[in-house]
Amino acid sequence: MEHILLKISIMLVPALLAVTLHEVAHGFSAEKFGDPTARLLGRLTLNPLKHLDPIGTIALLIFGFGWARPVPVNANNLRRPKNDMVWVALAGPLANLMLAFFCALLLRVVVYVAASLPEASHMLSYITPVGLMAAFGLYINVILCLFNLLPIPPLDGGRVLMGILPEKQSLMLRRIEPFGLLLIVFLIFFTSIWSVAFGPAVDHVVSLMAGPHMGVVEQTKLLLFSRG
Repeated sequence: MEHILLKISIMLVPALLAVTLHEVAHGFSAEKFGDPTARLLGRLTLNPLKHLDPIGTIALLIFGFGWARPVPVNANNLRRPKNDMVWVALAGPLANLMLAFFCALLLRVVVYVAASLPEASHMLSYITPVGLMAAFGLYINVILCLFNLLPIPPLDGGRVLMGILPEKQSLMLRRIEPFGLLLIVFLIFFTSIWSVAFGPAVDHVVSLMAGPHMGVVEQTKLLLFSRG
């Protein structure tokens, strides 16, 4: 039980921040392009309770990836619906990318401060959890960024692709959208795409951002996702 509580204490704040900022970024971008739907429905808020999907949150904490309730966007309100939806879709992954950079910077600061403290310092008991949260925050935001950029509707990458393709091809892709979630579940759980392609891509990006502190990220993943 204590181990479970430890995992939750490390994962909860970075996970909630990641999914909340992702959805708020969509709504904020949509409003800038002319659609006030998210604001009118009270979704332009950093209150995570307004955005959480119960199953998506549990999946995020167990598997390391998940989802929130999508912020509603009415494309008909956008000034240039097809083109503007590209930027609205990209806003979420870009928010996760910026948050990942922040976590990488925080991780460097925490490691530097921890290295400068005496081994018996009581400050280590406070700063170590911050380092673990920063490491997990870096990892989860890279996952959310890259996962949402997969070119399968209704993921953000699929909406970007629909926005840049010619109308005929865009309509063909739109027909896949009702079955998109089933396709995503199939690819993740019933193929080797995660271990062969997606997982290594995530690790590569995280390694680039973490730099010499990638070991801290690996130790954090082992602590949070090991079965022991």
